[in-house]
Amino acid sequence: MTMDHMQIINQHESEVRSYVRGFPTTFAKASGSYMYNTEGEAYLDFFAGASVMNYGHNHPKLKKALIEYLSDDNITHSLDMASVARAEFLDTLDRLIFKPRGMDYRVQFPGPTGTNAVEAALKVARKVKKRDTIMAFTNAFHGMTLGSLSVTGNGFKRQGAGVTLDNTTHMPFDRYLGPDTNSLEYIDRMLSDSASGIDVPAAVITETVQAEGGVNVADLEWLKGLEKLCRKYDMLLIVDDIQTGLGRCGHFFSFEEAGIKPDIVTLSKSLSGYGLPLAITLIKPEHDIWAPGEHNGTFRGQNPSFVTAKRTLELFWSDDRFEKDIARKGQRMAEFLEGLAHKYPNARGCPRGRGMMQAIEFGNVELAEKISEHAFQRGLIIETAGTDDQVLKLLPPCVIEDDDLEKGLTIIEESLVAAMGDLGISAQKAS
Repeated sequence: MTMDHMQIINQHESEVRSYVRGFPTTFAKASGSYMYNTEGEAYLDFFAGASVMNYGHNHPKLKKALIEYLSDDNITHSLDMASVARAEFLDTLDRLIFKPRGMDYRVQFPGPTGTNAVEAALKVARKVKKRDTIMAFTNAFHGMTLGSLSVTGNGFKRQGAGVTLDNTTHMPFDRYLGPDTNSLEYIDRMLSDSASGIDVPAAVITETVQAEGGVNVADLEWLKGLEKLCRKYDMLLIVDDIQTGLGRCGHFFSFEEAGIKPDIVTLSKSLSGYGLPLAITLIKPEHDIWAPGEHNGTFRGQNPSFVTAKRTLELFWSDDRFEKDIARKGQRMAEFLEGLAHKYPNARGCPRGRGMMQAIEFGNVELAEKISEHAFQRGLIIETAGTDDQVLKLLPPCVIEDDDLEKGLTIIEESLVAAMGDLGISAQKAS
């Protein structure tokens, strides 16, 4: 019997599903930078599971480690009981990531997804400082559970909560008030003035690049200034590195270039390396004041994820070759988008990004979605970002081959021209 997979999904799954609407085909297999549907048609992946697949699909060495572990009846689920896989991952993380960077963090396993990591971060910050409020930023995205949603800026996402989201103060992100206005001066003024109506929060949570918010890149000096502000007012600094970390912006941590030292860091997405669920909250030892069992989660002992995460660290983070490759490819992507904006001035494109998280915002808010549609028809999966989906976001696997990168960039240009035609925008090239 031939099964109509899409019909089954449409019939039985909740209306909340979203990506299946933008990429309407049934996927069956994946390898490297490609996904394949049930008809065997290949789609070049410039989405990478929203940065979950930084190391590509079904990496053979990660797959080998996972299969060997599972085939030998090793433990799969262990809550937070001791296991060999857990200890080996922690040791490798300390040896290859923390020690070379002069970092000292305790590792909390809060549950397997990014929003779990953020929830734990907010809770422990409030516990440490004994204050209720968390400061977050305009256009931020930190997750969909109530705590992480409260520090998310998107009104549509917040509306889904169904309740008032309290105990959060939202402030302007870097350049939100314009390119010539330093939002930190505004925040400093509000915190210093007892008549501002703003209480000093327990912590500030930020992304270094607001990925879902439109790939809004914080200046490195702004990040340094934010850290200074946190120290001035005795607030903890939380960096949400869930989409921007693990190589996506160039280094293992996206804040390394700024030279800052967050009190708490959240990681997930590509952490397992293989697409398996895994999240951690990194806490400076002096702030690790949890009582045993005060925060837990059924799947905080996800041992197959520990296995592939350890192997990923060994394969990609034992030296700086992977980081250098990301810098080279990221530069190529940035140059392409700059050239695209210059070549088609009527699109009014504004490129931006860091590392292999690159994007271009268009003057016509419909253009990015139209490009995504045309790209899909040409065998490229690429998503949009920003409040009105006005930003085209490029997130290819960081291991993508150069030929495939160029193929994807060519499809983007073809799709831009087609989308401009749909919307009646002249695609005349600049002279």
